[in-house]
Amino acid sequence: MRRKEFTIEQEEEITEFLSTQTFGFLGTVSMDNKPRVTPLNFVYDEGCFYFHGSLAGEKMKHIKANSTVSFTVAEEYSLIPSYFKDPLLACPATAFFKSVSASGHAEKVTDLKEKARALNRFMEKLQPEGGYLTIDADDPRYTGQLKAVAVVRIVPETLSAKFKFGQNLQQDKHEQLQEQLEQRGEAKDAATVEMMRKYCPFHS
Repeated sequence: MRRKEFTIEQEEEITEFLSTQTFGFLGTVSMDNKPRVTPLNFVYDEGCFYFHGSLAGEKMKHIKANSTVSFTVAEEYSLIPSYFKDPLLACPATAFFKSVSASGHAEKVTDLKEKARALNRFMEKLQPEGGYLTIDADDPRYTGQLKAVAVVRIVPETLSAKFKFGQNLQQDKHEQLQEQLEQRGEAKDAATVEMMRKYCPFHS
């Protein structure tokens, strides 16, 4: 059951999260109605997801047979162990995270200028330091490559986001957990505490 306190509806929050992520999971259905999930790089631009690949790949065969797809992006933050709550009892451990799930239809991009725009977004995300010529549909050095690569646009019909950072906790438990994470100081604990404070229902 989706808990409403974890639901994020602000478009800018969702867009900001997706702009920081490079990896997502594409759900398709094969010609014989078997589901498949494929991990791949993506960009989110102007309300659509984009990915690229081979013109004759398995993903493309699935999409040709059935253009209805799902797409999910998630980032795990801190793991919350049971002993943060009770030193002995094995009550449920959990994890804090951000996730976005979409369903809609996928379509091949045929316009070379849109292909170039999407692939430039990939370069900006995956190679932010630069060191390359901007992909231009009118540049003969890129025209052949743009024609040879498949770029797919996923147009979401539904899109939902869940950011779980202890919004369901009472204030004293919420603050206690922040202190425990700060004391532990593992890789994403500081970022988790920052997110807990950002989405804290007591100071919204």
